[in-house]
This record gives sequence, C-alpha cells and structure tokens, in this order.
Amino acid sequence: MSELHKFLFEGLPVRGMLVRLTDSWQEVLRRREAAGAYPQEVSALLGQMSAAAVLMQANLKFNGALILQIHGDGPLKLAVAEARSDLDFRATAKVMGEVPAQAGLGDMLNVSGQGRCAITLDPQDRLPGQQPYQGVVPLNGGDGQSLSQLSEVLEQYMRQSEQLETRLVLAADGQLAAGLLIQRLPLEGQGNLEGTGAVSSPEDAAESFNRIAHLAATLSQEELLTLDADTVMRRLFWEEDVRRFEPLKPRFACTCSLERVQHMLQGLGQEEAVGVVQERGEIEVGCDFCGQHYHFDAVDVAALFTPEGETLAPTRTLH
Repeated sequence: MSELHKFLFEGLPVRGMLVRLTDSWQEVLRRREAAGAYPQEVSALLGQMSAAAVLMQANLKFNGALILQIHGDGPLKLAVAEARSDLDFRATAKVMGEVPAQAGLGDMLNVSGQGRCAITLDPQDRLPGQQPYQGVVPLNGGDGQSLSQLSEVLEQYMRQSEQLETRLVLAADGQLAAGLLIQRLPLEGQGNLEGTGAVSSPEDAAESFNRIAHLAATLSQEELLTLDADTVMRRLFWEEDVRRFEPLKPRFACTCSLERVQHMLQGLGQEEAVGVVQERGEIEVGCDFCGQHYHFDAVDVAALFTPEGETLAPTRTLH
C-alpha cells in the first residue's frame, strides 16, 4: 500500500517526509504497457518525479494541482508528474528516439544544455483572469554543467524559488517509487520551537539542518527501495527526537473524462472535427496518463454540435 509519512524534529526548525508509492506506481506502469513500456531509464526518472510531486504537494498544502515537468532536446522530450491536494497523482512521458543505457538527465533531456524543469501550481478554484503560478529552473548547475540527478534540480528550485534549504533522496524501479525530503523551516513562528530552547540562533538552526540533511544523504537509492519506512527512520534518525504523524495514502488517479474530451472537440470547431471523421472514419482521443481511449464516429461528432446532443456518449469508449 502506498504511504506518505510526515514527521518533525522536536525543538528544531526541520521537517521531513517519506513517500513510498507501491501499488499506485505499479498501476502507472501497467497502464503504459499497452502503448509500449518506457525504457528503464525513463521509467526510473518518471517514478522519481512521481514521488517528488507527491512530496512537494504534501509539503505545500496547496489546494489544486502541482505539475512537475521536465522538457529538453534529447530522446526524452517531455516528462510530467502531477499531484493534487488529495495526493492523487498521475505521470506520463514522451519519448522520441533511443534512450542510451544508464542515461542520466543530461543524456535524456539536456543534450544541448537547454533542458528546463518547470513546477506549476494550478489552483482548483481559479478566479477569473487568475493564472497558474510557474517556476522554472535549468537542468544545469551553477557551473553550467548538466545536473545528473533530479534531486539536485529540485533542491536548486527550492533554494531559488522558495528560499528553503532542502535535501532530497529519490529512487524508483519497476515495483516502487520512493522519496525522502528534509527541509529547513524559518526559525521564527514555528510552534514546535516555543519554549524548548533547543535552537537559539540562526547559526544553531543551520547546524541542526545540516546535521539532519547529512544523515538523510547517507541513505542510498538501494536502501530507499528495499527498506520499509520504519527501518529507514530508525536507521537515519535513531538519535533524534522525531514526532511522526498518521501516514497518508497517495494513489494513482486520472482526471481525464468523456466530458472533457467532448469539450476539447467542441473547441476544435465543427468543420475541423467533421473533416477528421471524413478522412479517418472516426476521431480517436487517447489519454497519455491512464491509457483510456475515446472514439467518436460521424453520429457522435454531429451530436456534439447540437444542443440536444451535448451530453450524449460516444458509440464506443475503449479502456
């Protein structure tokens, strides 16, 4: 069962989260099989992105969708992971070309140094004229060299966009996508620090975070994939006073629907939609995230553009 564990370090301006996506991540891969499995390197990156998106969404407590996108000019053109406020998540990738064995971010996405990582926050109830917030960071480090790990890119984003020191460990394989996040909190205004005297200065706060972040960094990807949550916590933080909370349950879920596809086709316009049917015999719309396919024949398309037919279902919907 997929779980997200939140925890605090008592008296210290540091919080953490540990996520393990098991059945939910396996469902993402299972649904992809019909269209052709991702290369192993792409699958691993997408799993890490899924774990990271869930961690970041839970960290922000944002009512809406957090969309993590990486795009570039390598064989992997685009990778997307989306997590919503209820911790439902989905992920997809667009591969065009051969992905080298054991390829890193640079080989897959940042061949010419133009790769970008974008984090978009799209509110669930957007006000008229309100635009989603988006932060963008390059896939290059301060020295201009391509970063090899997704965790480094996201740590860079958190420092630049959120001004929060963060340590991330991410890993994924065909069975599990997992991540550990450790983050420094502002010294002032944290209820867990009141009256404890544990941290008395910014220097003490920085030392506390650095100590715990160093402990987190000792966790290998293999350990993250093979050890359960309790074992990871004991192995890393057995000397710390940790307060853990009831685990949450992330799950795979897609937001595609027949109604959304109908609205999309109506947005194309009747002339273009009818033209596609005349050329191909039907319109087929597939969801890249969940593999659902929607089919519309000439009768379905005609119904879409009459007031009485707006709620009619297509003749065939394939799963």
